[in-house]
Amino acid sequence: MQGKSSAAVLAALSGVPFIMVLGNSMIIPVLPDIKGALDLTDLNLSLIITLFSVPAGLIIPLAGFLSDRFGRKVVIAPSLVLYGLGGIVAGLAGAWMGREAYPVILAGRVLQGIGAAGTAPIAMALCGDLFTGKERSKSLGIIEAANGFGKVLSPVLGAAIGLITWYATFLLFPAIVIPIIIALWFTVKEPESNRTKQSVGEYLQSIKKIFEKKSAMLLTSFFAGMTALLLLFGVLFFLSEHLEKRYHLEGIVKGLALAIPVLFMSVTSFITGTTVKKKLKIMKWLVVTGLTLIAASLAVLGFFNRNTILFFVAISVAGVGTGLTLPCLNFIITSSCQAQRRGLITSLYGSVRFFGVALGPPIFGLLMAQRSLMFWSAAALAGVAAILALILIRVKDMKKPATTQDQSKPESGGINVETFPVTVDVPAFVFSPAKKPAPPKKTGTDKEGS
Repeated sequence: MQGKSSAAVLAALSGVPFIMVLGNSMIIPVLPDIKGALDLTDLNLSLIITLFSVPAGLIIPLAGFLSDRFGRKVVIAPSLVLYGLGGIVAGLAGAWMGREAYPVILAGRVLQGIGAAGTAPIAMALCGDLFTGKERSKSLGIIEAANGFGKVLSPVLGAAIGLITWYATFLLFPAIVIPIIIALWFTVKEPESNRTKQSVGEYLQSIKKIFEKKSAMLLTSFFAGMTALLLLFGVLFFLSEHLEKRYHLEGIVKGLALAIPVLFMSVTSFITGTTVKKKLKIMKWLVVTGLTLIAASLAVLGFFNRNTILFFVAISVAGVGTGLTLPCLNFIITSSCQAQRRGLITSLYGSVRFFGVALGPPIFGLLMAQRSLMFWSAAALAGVAAILALILIRVKDMKKPATTQDQSKPESGGINVETFPVTVDVPAFVFSPAKKPAPPKKTGTDKEGS
């Protein structure tokens, strides 16, 4: 089932991270309007963003476990419903309660954050279930590009809808959630064979064993992903204020300017995912190169942050670096374990990414008065991540998913089928979401658990 079927599945899966990204980015352009309408302090205003990101980061690991236990779609679909419901609560509170709406808006944002926890990370795990080898790399690149496209579109979309009224941005969420739920449910056929049957204790022990075997690679990948997004959103936070104060840009024009680095990231993510495919050694070097580009561009801004042209060139290069890094990290992490553990592993990664997004703006805000120090510190952080990736992400750790002693059956979505001690003819990959390829038959000399 290739061609149109595969494209429909990818389109449905790509809609999930696209919607999740809108949760914060689309609200940012209307924050000044919300502040004036509800008479909020800066701290109270910031909670509208914080109370979305923090619950999402905390709940994501639970969503990952549930998806491994009961299936991906039965977690993603209710999560999207909850995400849309939170938008309705916040939007109607703004429309009907006037200046008294603030606590109810926060409650709606908490609901949205909990819903967001079961969206993009679980969609990434499901993508890893459905595709193998070079097709997995390509599909994850498209997923990351959809995430980036959401970041590009959201400030422009938020500014445009905010021209109607500020609370209209919240009411858009349920409208765009409904078609994604329908498309996901009817186009994606999830393989049931990937579900874990272990108890919670056994499951956590198996996760511990995966980290024991690949702790250096996984922790380094988590740190690299968090760093890339922390720096991206920190730069966007700085850029938002910089454009308004220096160039007096507002509304849609400001949204377009904010979209520049994210556009470079999105395009690079798509190209990376569709061209790198199964070349593991290249993936490692793209991660290192991407982080190095981020570090170099931010270091340049530490010296030349007053030059407009150089500034936009540098942040665009940082966007390219992020686009090189994230798709490769997605592939490394989703392929690090068997399908029965993939939900929690990718969810832990998604949680770390959420905390990176949440930390970027306040950190850059604290250092904004000392602009050179801000950029040099950011460059140093990216440089450390690049060095760690160079040393600790090893190709041999990427070649096969980590297994645990209780698993005698190979995971069909693994990267390297040559790890079995029997000789088999491996057929060409055929996309078939309803049925995973069967493991090779054991010979009489093979021992279970080999």
